[in-house]
Amino acid sequence: MAKATSSVLPPAERILAAAADLLRAGGIDAVSTRAVATEAGVQPPTIYRQFGDKDGLLDAVTRHVLESYIDRKRLLTDPDADPALILRELWDLHVEFGMQQPHCYLLTYGQGRRTSAADETVSILGEVIGRLGAAGRLTMSVRRATDYFRASGTGFVMSQLSLASEERDAELSGIIFEATLAAVSTDGRRGRGRKANDVRARAVALREALPESRTPALSAAEQGLLAEWLDRLADQA
Repeated sequence: MAKATSSVLPPAERILAAAADLLRAGGIDAVSTRAVATEAGVQPPTIYRQFGDKDGLLDAVTRHVLESYIDRKRLLTDPDADPALILRELWDLHVEFGMQQPHCYLLTYGQGRRTSAADETVSILGEVIGRLGAAGRLTMSVRRATDYFRASGTGFVMSQLSLASEERDAELSGIIFEATLAAVSTDGRRGRGRKANDVRARAVALREALPESRTPALSAAEQGLLAEWLDRLADQA
């Protein structure tokens, strides 16, 4: 592979660019310390000095590749927009990234390891779902709804990546999104017109209002206990 990095760049940037090129071209197995060092024009010890170990390098390269994806996600989180519509845009962006960057996606979400980049994308998702909860539109806690969406989204993309391109169903993404939204909220095609369980919906709404209320009537410990109780109410069967 011809070197795609420039010697004028700092070593860390050359290493990240080289690792990203190798990941895109050959998958995770291609990102060996020796291959990255050769591609970046550095000695292997330089990689360890910059990133600690191979796991540190892999975490850094996923963040390097995901930076624009995360930035696009944050641009979608308009506080004045309907959170259900934002969720659909975030879902579509998630699927698009997985299809366009399959090796990085598998490294980020499919290796049984947590990366800081993946944690940040989940944090953005949780913020938007929290707005649904604050509006009384969730049928479970924000944490559970976020986990549900994350499992549905990653499961869908993983299943699609296991198929040949001609076997993929272009309409399935929207179907699964609607089913997921309907499962966690009063939104979605199956959920429209359905009223949330009053206790659960109100518990979630109050739980989301707690951090902003800063009421002096409750101590920090009492607010923490109340938050725990509200989460239990929200997640009751």
